[in-house]
Amino acid sequence: MEIANVKNWGEETQRVKELFRELGCDLVGVAPVEPFPELQRFEAWLDRGFAGEMAYLHRHLEKSLDPRKILSSVQSVLVCGQVYETDVPHATEVNETTRGWISRYAWGDDYHDVLLSILDRGAERLKDRFHGLEYRAYVDTGPTRDRVWAYQAGLGWFGKNSCLINQNLGSYFFIGEIFLNLPLLPDRPVADRCGTCTRCVESCPTGAIVEPGVVDARKCISYLTIELKSAIPEDVREGIGNHIFGCDICQNVCPWNSKAPAGVETAYRPREGFFNPDLEEFYHLVRDEFPARFRKSPLKRSKQRGLLRNVAVAMGNSGQARFEKSLNEMAQHEDPLIREHARWALRKINFGKRKVKSEKI
Repeated sequence: MEIANVKNWGEETQRVKELFRELGCDLVGVAPVEPFPELQRFEAWLDRGFAGEMAYLHRHLEKSLDPRKILSSVQSVLVCGQVYETDVPHATEVNETTRGWISRYAWGDDYHDVLLSILDRGAERLKDRFHGLEYRAYVDTGPTRDRVWAYQAGLGWFGKNSCLINQNLGSYFFIGEIFLNLPLLPDRPVADRCGTCTRCVESCPTGAIVEPGVVDARKCISYLTIELKSAIPEDVREGIGNHIFGCDICQNVCPWNSKAPAGVETAYRPREGFFNPDLEEFYHLVRDEFPARFRKSPLKRSKQRGLLRNVAVAMGNSGQARFEKSLNEMAQHEDPLIREHARWALRKINFGKRKVKSEKI
């Protein structure tokens, strides 16, 4: 049908939502197209330098603040959420220093591909129904603030860790949105239900949550192990602990996640060797099988050198002498970034050994 001939946009909005639920989205809402204050706060966050080396966030800033610069005909934003929670233990339930932690969102296939495929399939179905449909779909892949649109679409509220939290599903869900030239009926934001709880703030090992809802990425373990391409500052390496890609701690301790249900999307289940891997085994996996084993995995974002850097830090933090052989090998690597972190780790392990000897005397 022609968009201009639609009689009841309330009914059509419900049909659109049901379509995306059938395709595999756990949350579906609609945000209106307005200059929300949350979009302006993003610019202020950038001005404070909290983005660190993520220069790409500064590019196309105008599009981030004005959806009409993404799609000039936009009339509404359809926002979808897909749960990636599983029944596998959380980081706070596993405490073995010889094993590394990979953020649960990265255990399986790349969510960009999985969720974007759903959004594109749904949009193509909409094109069959609405003649003249125009759209742009994103899953953390374009100049748009996913969480802001999700908040305005009623999918959840902003927690003190800046994650979006849903009352029924917690915060373990991916967000994608479609900018549409359809006047869908918008939903409303939900109330903040964090109250006086500060567990996420208090649990962050590196103190990255500098104020409620504001994260200084330069201190965040996820940024340090994924987005940062240069050397990890020495003063935060110890706080990284055994994390080798991302961090879940601020979500693990959130009460709203204590009863969050597991999702049904099997693509997010852990690949072999990606859940809480032995650091030695993971080192060999990254060194010897990176192109094949990490294909279509979120871990590719750190690249091989970044993962080796992270493994070296985790080995150093473990204090385990059994990692010395691998660290000595990395200490001779052709890449100076890997060499430096491996040598730091060796010094840390050797210092720990000397300290133990002195305590025995």
